[in-house]
Amino acid sequence: MSNGFGAVCDDFYVSSRLFLKLDMTLEPEAVLHFFDRIRREYPGLRKLRRREAGAYTLEDEADENGSRRWIRLDANSLRFGHFAPADVAEVRRFGELILTQAPYHLTFNELVYDHLELIYGFDLRYRGNHDQLVAETLCGEHAAGALLFSEQAAHIIDAQPYFGIALTPECDLQAYIEVKSRTSTYEVRGQNFEGEPISVFLTARQYWGTKGTSTPSEILGELFDVADGLATEKVVPAFVNPLAAAIASRS
Repeated sequence: MSNGFGAVCDDFYVSSRLFLKLDMTLEPEAVLHFFDRIRREYPGLRKLRRREAGAYTLEDEADENGSRRWIRLDANSLRFGHFAPADVAEVRRFGELILTQAPYHLTFNELVYDHLELIYGFDLRYRGNHDQLVAETLCGEHAAGALLFSEQAAHIIDAQPYFGIALTPECDLQAYIEVKSRTSTYEVRGQNFEGEPISVFLTARQYWGTKGTSTPSEILGELFDVADGLATEKVVPAFVNPLAAAIASRS
């Protein structure tokens, strides 16, 4: 199913964030050495920028399919992602290289690792009331429908389900599902809607402390396995596909 996530939505993307317990000093020379090492494998990463609060980003140009990679270094986190990947396996290889090289070039170690997140994003474009569609699709049979679909409800203006589960007894491995709508009350009042997407986010998160000496690259591989399984078995069938079908029925 990894190869097919892009086929069930308008845009699919993957990102990851390694959060640190301490702020690190981002020396320009170390940052450049790190970025140069990644560019040996991905020479298209040419756009270097310095962002707010001293953050650095390295990006490539989008190809004809809109696919592009990026890396961001902040004092307390390392982030990277791939928009519109042809295959999730490509993102896994990209991430494993980054997390294998970062400790050597940026002096990261397990004392400062807090948690690592992997996020799958599914965008579904819809020109209409996002919240109404989400509520009708995902909450129609729910007890909350007594309020959402009551006579007092002139419009539904906020329906963004967010759920989290622990995947281990220690609660160190977690998964979250979030449905993000982007309709404003201004649009609802005027019934003039922008073509923004409804987003479904699946986040797999691992905290350090109970996994011994597992490295970030090893944990990333485990998070990809978790996210692939949850996306295939739960998130796409229960969230993405119903929303996509509801949008299609209103087109």
